[in-house]
Amino acid sequence: MPQSLVIVESPTKARTIKRYLGRGYRVEASLGHIKDLPKKQLGVDVDNSFQPTYVIIPGKEKVVKKLRTAARKVAAVYLAADPDREGEAICAHLAEVLAEDGASTKQAKKKAQRQPTDSRPSILRVTMNEITQRAVRQAFAQPGTINQNLVDAQQARRILDRLVGYEISPLLWDKVKRGLSAGRVQTVALRLVVERARAIRAFVPQEYWSLTANLSAAAPPPFDAKLIELSGEKLEISNQEEARQHTTALENQTFVVHNVTQKERRRHPVPPFITSTLQQEAARKLRFSVKRTMMLAQRLYEGIALGREGSVGLITYMRTDSTRVANEALAEVRALVRERYGKDYLPERPRYYRSRKGAQQAHEAIRPTSVFRTPEGVKCYLSEDEFKLYQLIWQRFLASQMHEALLDQTTIDVAAGDYLLRATSSLLKFPGFLAVY
Repeated sequence: MPQSLVIVESPTKARTIKRYLGRGYRVEASLGHIKDLPKKQLGVDVDNSFQPTYVIIPGKEKVVKKLRTAARKVAAVYLAADPDREGEAICAHLAEVLAEDGASTKQAKKKAQRQPTDSRPSILRVTMNEITQRAVRQAFAQPGTINQNLVDAQQARRILDRLVGYEISPLLWDKVKRGLSAGRVQTVALRLVVERARAIRAFVPQEYWSLTANLSAAAPPPFDAKLIELSGEKLEISNQEEARQHTTALENQTFVVHNVTQKERRRHPVPPFITSTLQQEAARKLRFSVKRTMMLAQRLYEGIALGREGSVGLITYMRTDSTRVANEALAEVRALVRERYGKDYLPERPRYYRSRKGAQQAHEAIRPTSVFRTPEGVKCYLSEDEFKLYQLIWQRFLASQMHEALLDQTTIDVAAGDYLLRATSSLLKFPGFLAVY
């Protein structure tokens, strides 16, 4: 019989963790939150320090009963929800219901006669930034307690959602359409959209024109040079008539190379992903919505079945504002860069990136749990969208620890009477981190 019960949010995460814990542990899923504010009531006492009233979410009664029954048979319960505010709140509510006696009065009396009241299991909190064998075993070797500050933070956000939603949603139903919802996020977002729309309406368009000359010399290829100055002053063309006048004047001029400047330019890699940059890049490159990106990332984090290897978490936790990377991961990625691209692509020392001011630094950056699990190596186990997102995360992390790219930039100034035109070009000298892409 298992000596410990482990509770996570999802069945997928349960399967992955179960592989690393062995027979002494029973792993169950709470299927997300088990408690929330009541749907048909405000659930917040605004006259009593905004005290919330939580109830078991309708439909979760069987889950709660199952977990209570399982908890009575073990010596310890490990709460292993995600390491963020929502996960901490889930753990707090689980601890509450497991500490309560869910049995009937008769059953409770019989139980009290059979065993002392202090026979309830100890309830511990474990957190892990990645679901790998090393991280799971390390977390269970050093369990902690529920972080009440995170619980309070989630509760404050939930209460604010409810207060705003209950005030504004009825207004939407009356004025716009029944069934729409408003809350802490939608309300602010709507204001931003309205303010932006007003700014667009108030914008006074200004016409501008640009002129480009297609030039060629004795040696190919031809190139384009853009008109930038007239008589040493920056030239701005505000209408078609002016553009025609300058075009006519330029057609009668002789174009002569006035100056050539060559310099080496360095292009540095960017940090590994945090939540916001992952969402932005997935939208830009993959056309994924924020919801789709986070849903796919959750799957990659909780575990993917990799054939004989079983269910494995492929990325670290995807809700983070930190660019910090563990030393073990830095050593691993540097080894792969040296093996795959050679020592010329590897900086002398690991790259360390600064997180933005105010970042909580609670987690690492979003990265592969093992950079040696290449996208092509796991492609056959992933859906098309899972593969695309994993490849995006893998490439970004690998590139972040490589040498910068070197480019030779040439600027040519061409004189045509009183006019000055400029052409620029860049030639890749050393690909550096760009080799990953």
